[in-house]
Amino acid sequence: MSDDAVLIYDGQCPFCANYARLVRLRGTVDRLKLVDAREKPAIMEEINHAGLDIDQGMVLKLNGNLYHGDEAMQRVALMSSRSGVFNRLNHWIFRSPRRARLLYPPLRGIRNLVIKGLGRRPIDNLARKEKGEGS
Repeated sequence: MSDDAVLIYDGQCPFCANYARLVRLRGTVDRLKLVDAREKPAIMEEINHAGLDIDQGMVLKLNGNLYHGDEAMQRVALMSSRSGVFNRLNHWIFRSPRRARLLYPPLRGIRNLVIKGLGRRPIDNLARKEKGEGS
């Protein structure tokens, strides 16, 4: 077993929240900690410092490394269990880095349209960093 994995996502995004709730990891990590980026956790400072836009993709912190967007999805897929339809499908779709790179942008686009349609504001973490507002 290795360290815990931390998945930072947009808690007001129905897709992100459901993904975070449904994904199950097998014994590759002790556990998956889910963190809503909108709650302004301390880890957002690290994400901002790395220049990662949370509105453009979830972030996975694993063994001290940050993985963003399609790379995060691909890593989670490789660590996920194969139990349940969702986890089998997630593993099949995102285990391939190429497939993850191809599919993630349209999924992100749909996510952004839904967020806008629901009247929710983007997290805009990098713009706040530039303005000196931190996370």
